[in-house]
Amino acid sequence: MDPINEAHVSEPGLIVVDVAAADDDTALAFQQVLADRWATATAERTTRDAGEPGVRLRCYLDLRQPISPAAPDEAPAPVSAAASQ
Repeated sequence: MDPINEAHVSEPGLIVVDVAAADDDTALAFQQVLADRWATATAERTTRDAGEPGVRLRCYLDLRQPISPAAPDEAPAPVSAAASQ
């Protein structure tokens, strides 16, 4: 995978998620679970590394955004509170 761009983690609550999975469907399904809950910049496709098994995918999350309305009782702790624990 490419190096992480500093802009993608410039503030607390911004996350870069690198996924390694057996196949495209698994990687994209995992990404969808993240996107259903948080603001997520999703990847349209996976990549394959020559000579390596499986596929890879990178997506970007913003935990500063409110959790999706589908799960209001499961809101994560604010980033500042989570970092101090």
